[in-house]
Amino acid sequence: MNQARLRSGLLAFVFAGWLTTVLLLAGTLAAGPVLGGLSRPLFVIGCAGVGWLAWRHSAAAHVQSAIVLFAFTPFVRRVVDLTVGFDQSSVMLIGPLLFVLTPLPSLWTWLSQVGRPRNPWVVGPFVVLACLAYGTALTMFQNDWMAAATGTLKWGAPVLYGIALQQRARSDGELVNAMAGAFFVVLPITGLYGIWQYVDPPNWDRFWMNYASITSAGFPLPYMVRVFSTMNGPATYATFTATGMLLLGFLRPGWQSLFALAPAAIGLLLSLYRAGWLALAVGVLFCMFFSATRFRAITTGVGIAVAAVCAVLFTPFGDVITTRLQSLGSGSEDGSGAERLEEFVTLWNMPDAMVWGTGFTFSDVGVAGAMPIDGQIISSWLTFGIPVGLISLAAYLWVATWSVSAAWRMPTREGVVLGAIAFGGIILHVPLTSIASGEISVLFWMIFAMACPWDLVVQSPVPRAVPQEA
Repeated sequence: MNQARLRSGLLAFVFAGWLTTVLLLAGTLAAGPVLGGLSRPLFVIGCAGVGWLAWRHSAAAHVQSAIVLFAFTPFVRRVVDLTVGFDQSSVMLIGPLLFVLTPLPSLWTWLSQVGRPRNPWVVGPFVVLACLAYGTALTMFQNDWMAAATGTLKWGAPVLYGIALQQRARSDGELVNAMAGAFFVVLPITGLYGIWQYVDPPNWDRFWMNYASITSAGFPLPYMVRVFSTMNGPATYATFTATGMLLLGFLRPGWQSLFALAPAAIGLLLSLYRAGWLALAVGVLFCMFFSATRFRAITTGVGIAVAAVCAVLFTPFGDVITTRLQSLGSGSEDGSGAERLEEFVTLWNMPDAMVWGTGFTFSDVGVAGAMPIDGQIISSWLTFGIPVGLISLAAYLWVATWSVSAAWRMPTREGVVLGAIAFGGIILHVPLTSIASGEISVLFWMIFAMACPWDLVVQSPVPRAVPQEA
């Protein structure tokens, strides 16, 4: 019996849906310097292939693969860039977005069904897609076809993924536990790498920081980096880490969560991204109001606080963390806060106050004089203008509010944690971080799909397929 169990476990590991994703990342990392520039399009094609395999295996495997791919693709890209040359167009980052588009055929199958139950939870996502169509048309009218294509992909792929994933989601918590399992592997690696990156940035990170127009990551020198670990920036890394820490703190046994949370907490602190810190704190406090998570909220909160105190008192970077923590209480002297308020003033003083928007034709923030874009409010206003931007923002808030309500609709640990993550998104990420594109958007729509599962919608027999003509 033990041999049979071992054999079945080994087969499950070999045929796991996420294993091909890990092999793709490792293979590109090893062969990329040898293949040169050819490795970039091959990686993108490979992402589409492993995405199809993972979705065919199961939705849970696809979620885990997506977390792994978004967490480590920027790292693989930087290693390839070091040997091949800096890629201004960031071709390899298209790969994860194509990965999350692989469920589109199953989404089309669902849309082609007649007599299917009404699904009010997808109204918000379809409103967002309509706003994206407006933004795409606005960009095309400016004859910027490349920006229209990339903007539509970065903003639209996560929304479509959320709709497709919602059709596979169930209220038994399978997907959110699979997500926690992925973070259990990802967070210790990214946390330890982040500490190394802060103390002595590797050559590929130094190279990328010198050429990329990212001004928020600090300087490519020891003890002068705002940690972004294996990802694209401090905000993305901190948001991923805070989300994973909440999932692990409540959905994994204590010793497992301690193993993953210790390096992740230090990495999160070294990102110096206060919105990520506050989102984690708000999520833990949210969980204290529910009996299903109250005890774990207390123990998780104490554990995170102890890790923070140890990082401040017993590490060589304690002064940097302390200074950043103190800035939370000095609103009048907060430079980043003043900068965000200045963005609203700048937009309001523009011609016609950006009534119609600019589409996806953003100026690079690394260009001198370009206005930074912080928060979903600014992002929607700049992209879609005031009327359509308000509709888009209302749709995002509508989706987030339904996700928060999972804490009451599904009063299990899984439901409460999903609600806590979404609540932190409304309070902090909407005003401070753009949730409309890239990795953070994928997280947002994953949470929506799991918080509003399909089996809570279905109230009638399975719809029949549209008859095909001979």
